[in-house]
Amino acid sequence: MVKAKQSHPVSSFSIGDEVSSVCFDGDLPVFILGPCVIEEEDFVWKLARDLKSMSLEIGISFIFKASYDKANRSSSDSFRGPGIKEGCRMLCEISKELKIPVTTDVHTVEEVEIASENIDLLQIPAFLCRQTDLINAAGRSGRPVNVKKGQFLAPWDITPIANKLRSVGCDEFLFTERGTTFGYNNLVADMRSLFWMQKEGYRVVFDATHSVQKPGGLGDKSSGDGYLAPVLARAAVATGCDGVFIETHPNPDKAMSDGPNQIPLSNLSSVLKTLLAIHKITSAGSYEKEKENEG
Repeated sequence: MVKAKQSHPVSSFSIGDEVSSVCFDGDLPVFILGPCVIEEEDFVWKLARDLKSMSLEIGISFIFKASYDKANRSSSDSFRGPGIKEGCRMLCEISKELKIPVTTDVHTVEEVEIASENIDLLQIPAFLCRQTDLINAAGRSGRPVNVKKGQFLAPWDITPIANKLRSVGCDEFLFTERGTTFGYNNLVADMRSLFWMQKEGYRVVFDATHSVQKPGGLGDKSSGDGYLAPVLARAAVATGCDGVFIETHPNPDKAMSDGPNQIPLSNLSSVLKTLLAIHKITSAGSYEKEKENEG
């Protein structure tokens, strides 16, 4: 094992404009919430409004997430989404009307150019996390970047990705842990990874949804253990991550993508309240304090 050592100070940065911004500053966890994919316009608007109301009630900062294209489906027959132009239009309108920052995943250099016009946080999919042209384009876009750590990477293997982003002038980025390949059709979430990536000097989000995924577990589509997503999210917050990524759906059994891993919307408020309570208990022993003790 390569021991991680801190090479850069952990930076703080905001996502969104002055009206809708959220800040990654190591204080309260930031939540990235939304459906796996934009199923239709009325659906995504209602879910965004429900999440905005929930965030105000609970007192959390969140970024609304929805994909315009699920480009990595197991089957060519699976639903993918409305496409980049319509998807980004919907997300832009949601952001402006509800005053919330939005994020979505980009897959090509050309998509970066289109999405960066209106999307507050560009997300790099895990399978594409080492694609230099894509990383560089996202880094040059002027938008903060969220890189999903590939299931095939060790925690310290993200440093070359960070160096690519910094080489094109991007200092506002974060990494998302979404599990590590564990045999066939399975992933394991190693909470040590969160600590080690933060130790390298990066803001780190934990993806509770895709960490419980079983890729290709149903043959022509993925399965998963969605009931474990809140369990792993609790462990991640206790470990001290900077944010939590959770996909949610009013009826996961009817979801057009990744239903087995999404938390039912009716359960989400309770899950978020629990995560905030855990953060309050553990924040005194957070990574920042451990840093001081090590010094």
